Amino acid sequence: MVMAANFWRDRPVLVTGATGLLGGWLTRRLLSRGADVVCVMRDWVPQCELVRRKQWESVKVVCGDVTDGRVIERALGEYEVRTVLHLAAQAVVGVANRNPLSTFESNIQGTWTVLEACRRAPHVESIVIASSDKAYGSQSELPYHEGIPLEGRHPYDVSKSCADLIAQSYAATYDLRVGITRCGNFYGGGDLNWNRVVPGTIRSVLRGERPIIRSDGQYIRDYLYVEDGAAAYMSLAEQLVSRPELAGMAFNFSHEIQLTVLDLVQKILDKMGSDLQPNILNQPLKEIRWQYLQTQRARELLNWAPEFTLDQGLERTIAWYRAMFEEDPAGVGEAVNA
Repeated sequence: MVMAANFWRDRPVLVTGATGLLGGWLTRRLLSRGADVVCVMRDWVPQCELVRRKQWESVKVVCGDVTDGRVIERALGEYEVRTVLHLAAQAVVGVANRNPLSTFESNIQGTWTVLEACRRAPHVESIVIASSDKAYGSQSELPYHEGIPLEGRHPYDVSKSCADLIAQSYAATYDLRVGITRCGNFYGGGDLNWNRVVPGTIRSVLRGERPIIRSDGQYIRDYLYVEDGAAAYMSLAEQLVSRPELAGMAFNFSHEIQLTVLDLVQKILDKMGSDLQPNILNQPLKEIRWQYLQTQRARELLNWAPEFTLDQGLERTIAWYRAMFEEDPAGVGEAVNA
């Protein structure tokens, strides 16, 4: 993908969810391009990339929740924001199943709050809303393409289906330059949710412990390295400004490589030179069993392609966690699950 050399220089950009996995890398990439970054931050997370790499010293921080319209409107107005990248969400499927109301508030209400504030903000030129491959729900047609209906059934999936449709509604009704991303499972350095397969497995190996697979290991997903995700978001946000025909469109992003959880764990073990055997708990999960994406639309309309292969992404991710554990041998958190 080709970006204008100076597009991001001094551009006021609002990022929600900057303390998350993708948010930290996206903020880092924006700063490297000279953007004037404003982050809405609800919680102080010392272990996140934004804080660990001291990126927060280079951004403007607005304290508050994305469900508070006054916070978002103030941030957009006072800093004359021109591009909005809305990533903030409750992103853990297990948490959503246990606490659906907080997930609905964050993911659905948070999205309409940001969009409503953008509708009233005269300077905003483009908005990217983070949906998910989970918004499609469980489908018999694979791989998923953007024309498939959104049919989430479980709480997290439903929250993303709703947010996605709300974004489309604001684009169609109010002529907002809104683009929607539906990405495969993100992985990369800085993911502090140890229940996820990649960081959980890497931490287990670094501790000399068997990695835990909660399911039977046969759930199929595709994956997207976080730096490729950050590049995709920025490309879409930039192209929305000059190409109004993209408004309201959704785009799938992934490596287009389908792996079972067990296959992915084995890849990580091989790359780390470990002969540990995973502990497969075979617990029933209320999650979609087979899910992977087609990225033809992004490749053709956005000229997008991942910069890193799956192997390269995993190698960079493993290196990040090795460095983290050298700095902090105890690591972060307690339970290891994949």
